[in-house]
Amino acid sequence: MTHLIGTDEAGYGPNLGPLVVSASLWQVPDDVRGEDLYGRLAEAIVPTRRKAAEAPNTRIAVADSKTLYQPGAGLRHLERALWAVWGCMDQRPNTWSDVWRTLAPESAEQFKAIPWCADYDRKAPFDANPDELRQLAPALRAALAEANIKLLGLHSRAVFPKQFNELLDSGQNKADVLSNLTLDLVARLVEPVRDGAISILCDKHGGRNRYAAMLDEHFPGAMIEIYGEGRNASVYRFGPPQRRVEIRFQSKAEAHMPVALASMASKYLRELAMRAFNTFWGNRVAGVQPTAGYPLDAKRFRKDIAAVQAELGIDDRILWRNK
Repeated sequence: MTHLIGTDEAGYGPNLGPLVVSASLWQVPDDVRGEDLYGRLAEAIVPTRRKAAEAPNTRIAVADSKTLYQPGAGLRHLERALWAVWGCMDQRPNTWSDVWRTLAPESAEQFKAIPWCADYDRKAPFDANPDELRQLAPALRAALAEANIKLLGLHSRAVFPKQFNELLDSGQNKADVLSNLTLDLVARLVEPVRDGAISILCDKHGGRNRYAAMLDEHFPGAMIEIYGEGRNASVYRFGPPQRRVEIRFQSKAEAHMPVALASMASKYLRELAMRAFNTFWGNRVAGVQPTAGYPLDAKRFRKDIAAVQAELGIDDRILWRNK
């Protein structure tokens, strides 16, 4: 059997809120590649909302999160897929904090020091009907079993502004933070896999084309072999024949299901974080409009809350990512 890992991020560009990186881990027959999964699992997973709507009780959409979520449109399509996946892995989050503990338990440990997260909690899911969600996991479980495919895990890491700024202060640039966070998560998933090929697909990290030095840091002693480094893809291989690892950083990798699912998990956590953030400030600053945290609107929001922020004694380094 082969293991597939797909990674993607949400929140690389904003000044407010966390950067989130996620990875999905799959076990598939040796003749199955990441691009084959939509065909193998077509009875339960489709790449568009429209196709999912044709069989709403049995199909979920798994795709680049930007195609499934737009601001103001709700989280329903992200929640349909995530709750189906969690149902297959016997995970059943019921609240905002449960979701964080399920996907990113290490990140959840930071919340006591983040004013807008410390006391926030809500019932989850937010926008999908729980009765609808209960019907989806059995269909996905059956499709996975029929195809002899296992979804072994979905894991996330989040870096909130204070930690992000500390990493910048340590000498990393913004792209370094993303790459190191991603490769740390990948290394943790690879470590317990003892036999079989491992195929890892990551969306490209900004404009970075060269990753060999970072791979050396995260897989010490692995003898990283470079099979091409360019704008469209950078490919590396390492490890013995019985546990050969290939890692590819590829443009538009969200077209592949393992990356798409990671994209959805990252976007969902990012949106949950911003809901807590906007609720906190909305309860304290009369008339302030919520923000998604991207640079132009983030400056507007920062100005709108400045007086109350000063009254509360909230340090800018907790609020604002410097890059």
